[in-house]
Amino acid sequence: MDITVIGQGSVLAAPDILRLHAGVEVRRTSAAEAFAAVRAAAARLAEALRREGIAADDVTTVELSLGPEYANYPEVAAYRAVQGVEVVVRDLSRADHVIDTVAGVGEEARLNGVAFERSDPAAALAEARVRAFRDAAAKAAQYAELAGRPLGRVTEVSEDFSAPPRPMARMAANLAADSEASISPGRQSLTVTVRLGYDFA
Repeated sequence: MDITVIGQGSVLAAPDILRLHAGVEVRRTSAAEAFAAVRAAAARLAEALRREGIAADDVTTVELSLGPEYANYPEVAAYRAVQGVEVVVRDLSRADHVIDTVAGVGEEARLNGVAFERSDPAAALAEARVRAFRDAAAKAAQYAELAGRPLGRVTEVSEDFSAPPRPMARMAANLAADSEASISPGRQSLTVTVRLGYDFA
């Protein structure tokens, strides 16, 4: 192997899934009261999401916590309980409505952020591979020309896929009260990096 080059190919793809990070939070004077209250609020949230057509498999518990809050340590001011979920919204046209539904659960509701992704990135990745390979091949041809040597066969191919970032856009619970759509998925860049090894002919 005489030449090793790196090529990159990127494709912009529109996300079609929203992951909503939400939950409920309460404070009570005792740990038992706080835990019972947060579980009740979580049940209301789950029922509200079910009524909106969110499948049970698309709701995942990602946080469950209970602990004291101190006014002046070791004096306990209250007990705070939190139950958080990740909700997969597969119809982006309903994203704002689902957010409204979470906010409508009550004062316990919390909206912690959103992330967008492609449910099936295969086609976009296939195009990114083509672009990455062509980029690497063009570089190899240029190096061979600069070296004054004919380019031979490919002896190595390896790939590295760069997953798109999943930015967590923080939001307040009253954001969902806006009458106009507040969620915009935009587009994400899917990038493939390929390493090609060539022999000189």
